[in-house]
Amino acid sequence: MAWMAWTWPTAAFFAVIAALLVIFTIFAIRYPETPRTGVLGIETTRGDRLFITLLGSAFINLAWLGLIGVAQPAALIVCLIYAAAVFRWV
Repeated sequence: MAWMAWTWPTAAFFAVIAALLVIFTIFAIRYPETPRTGVLGIETTRGDRLFITLLGSAFINLAWLGLIGVAQPAALIVCLIYAAAVFRWV
């Protein structure tokens, strides 16, 4: 990884994303689900909700950096609340 100039937080971020994809794949195989319709009015599965959560979290973190600065631990809390809401109601 030295040739890419990665830092440990960057590597940890991508490792968590890879782990989430593996876990959700195992869930999809072991516990198949039917799509459900939430507040957006579209049918979503666990994978769709994960994608919506990751995309929304990226925008939350970008907005946080632009408006507040580098204190990202509080943005993580906002992202976790957002993720819980997406998986509950979307």
